[in-house]
Amino acid sequence: MAATLRLEILPHSAHSPDLAPSDFHLSGPLKRHLGGMAFETEDDLISELRNWFDNLDVDFFRVGINSLLSRWQKCIDLHGDYVEK
Repeated sequence: MAATLRLEILPHSAHSPDLAPSDFHLSGPLKRHLGGMAFETEDDLISELRNWFDNLDVDFFRVGINSLLSRWQKCIDLHGDYVEK
């Protein structure tokens, strides 16, 4: 598939918080949203998470993806070192 689309597959480190959108873009806002909340059941938590995700604006995801592109470039320029220190 990559050859068909003329894409280069880049290796990815086992875990880099600078390059994982769930770490650098999603976790902070989600932690702030859930801060101070308590849930009686797992279903209550799942319901709140679904509600939060359903109400996110499409720009939230666009910003995260666009940020990932610049972070990948920084990582390449730094030869794999962490982008944010």
